[in-house]
Amino acid sequence: MSKGVAMLSIRYLTGFTVTGAAVAALTLAGCSSGGGSSSGAGSPSSSPSGGSSTSSPSGTGGGGTTLTASKAEKVSGTVVTDQQGYVLYRFDADSAKPTKVTCYGTCAKLWPAATANGSITVKGIDRNLVSTVKRSDGTTQLTLNGWPLYRYSKDDAPREAYGQGVDGTWFAATPTGAKAAGEGSGSTGGSGY
Repeated sequence: MSKGVAMLSIRYLTGFTVTGAAVAALTLAGCSSGGGSSSGAGSPSSSPSGGSSTSSPSGTGGGGTTLTASKAEKVSGTVVTDQQGYVLYRFDADSAKPTKVTCYGTCAKLWPAATANGSITVKGIDRNLVSTVKRSDGTTQLTLNGWPLYRYSKDDAPREAYGQGVDGTWFAATPTGAKAAGEGSGSTGGSGY
């Protein structure tokens, strides 16, 4: 092997190593479960009982939150949208049973938590699957079948689902809390966090 080829190989190897280290550092920093007190952070609130379509989560003010089963771009089937029509997502690094939130810091800037404000109303979704979890920053995040829900900051208009498949870990939530099927971006180059 010539000296030029060896130097070129080292340069590429070093570039991949640096890139891999940067991705790992951002992932750990942006989606760790840090960022606040550990007591009660990320623990689910009790689920509502009965078949009522609304409830008032404790610690929230007036207004209301509506979750609706809707059609959206870039996904097949039905997904969950908020009261403004924006698609809500679930994150594979979180867990549903027990509910665990892992998107904080940098991650939460790109993927803000879908928070509960006042009573929760559902349309086309089983109310018994909807609950909330208290985040380490004190906000109350919506959950669906145990999965914490998020918006994607790059969705510019209602029913866009540009977050579908980002980094292979973000998916629009179906009315049962499952991952929506669809094309998704699958991107890791700047679309994730």
